[in-house]
Formats: sequence, structure tokens, C-alpha cells
Amino acid sequence: MNKKLAAALSGGAVLVLTLSGCSDDSDNKVNDWAKKVCDQVQPQLQKINNANASILEKTGDNNKPADVQKADSVAFQEMSEAYKALGTAVDSAGPPPVDGGEATQKAAVKELNASSKAYADLKTQVDALDTKEQSKFADGLKTIADELNKISTGGDQALKKLQSGEVGVAMSKQEGCQKQTASTGPSGSGAADADASAESPAPDKKESEDKGSAEKESSEKKS
Repeated sequence: MNKKLAAALSGGAVLVLTLSGCSDDSDNKVNDWAKKVCDQVQPQLQKINNANASILEKTGDNNKPADVQKADSVAFQEMSEAYKALGTAVDSAGPPPVDGGEATQKAAVKELNASSKAYADLKTQVDALDTKEQSKFADGLKTIADELNKISTGGDQALKKLQSGEVGVAMSKQEGCQKQTASTGPSGSGAADADASAESPAPDKKESEDKGSAEKESSEKKS
């Protein structure tokens, strides 16, 4: 029931958390700015990860709609608050001391606030779902998952720009902004590997059976 929602969540991107370490060629002012932002990123990342986990826990088809609704509602509220806090972090740090820093900062704050509002809207939507009829509830979750995909995949150019150049180098050195290890979801690579292995044994088995039949036939002819 909730698997599509979980899959959409697992594909989402969060602010500067795609960064990994780079060479140190940024000046102290840029480093100081990056530290102001990144020190506030880590707790919000944890909040988002916890929200994702709570939804993943309710991905099974045996969970009651009311339980799924409650978990998703709380998760979307947590995400909304986290993105709002991320926007505040970037805003309160001021423009990064680079060319075009003010415009880049404003665009990033605008996008983070928009994401916060989008998750708040999803909470409103999930709260309004009818949990008495499972089919209607499942249809409602599908609609929410589609909206979630749009939030996760659309309009991230402002954030990518914030992570580029000298600012990106400085942010990548901060622990709070460094790339996190992604957890494997229920539809991750393990499932793909299982699909692949399911396709290969059949022809191998057939070849083995054909070979065995041929050897048996040859043996009978000799006798």
C-alpha cells in the first residue's frame, strides 16, 4: 500500500548532502560561511532520515490504513520543519562571500521554503484521506506519492548552484554537509539482483537437462 510512497522518499535529495571531500582552495571567509550553514544541517538531516524510516516501517500491506496515515502525517510534518530549518540556516548565514552570492543564497532559501510548504501540504492531504475503505486510501497514497516525486525531482537548480564552485568546496569539508551513506530500501539493488538471478537459472537448468538426456540416449544406444 505504502511502497510507492517509500520509493519516492528514497529517491529524494536533501540540500548539500550530496557533497564529498574536495581539495582545500577556498578562503577563510567562505569556510566560515560554510561552517555556519553546515553546523545546522546535520540535525535536520537526522530529522529527515527518521521521518523516512517511519514511513518505511509502514510499507507492508498488512498495516492498517489508520496506522499508515498517522506515520505519514508525522513524517511529512517533520520533513516540513526540517526543510524550513534548512532555509533558515542558509538565510541566517547571509550571502556567501563569492560573486553572485546574494542571488544564489536567495534562490536556495526560496527553494527550501517551497519544499517545506510542499511537505506541509502533503501532511494536509494524508490527514484528509479516508482510512475506512482501503482501496480509496491506497488510491490517495498513490496521488501523494506522485506529488512527492515532483518535490524530490523538480526545481533543485538553486541548491546545485549553491553547492558549486568555491562555496561547494568549502561546504564539502564540513562534516555536517558531507555525503551520507544511503540506506538500501525495500526496492533497492538487492531486489534488482534477485530479479537478475531469477532470470539466469532457467536456461542453465535446461541446458543441464538436455545434456543429461543426450548422455542417457547415447548410453542406451551403445548397450
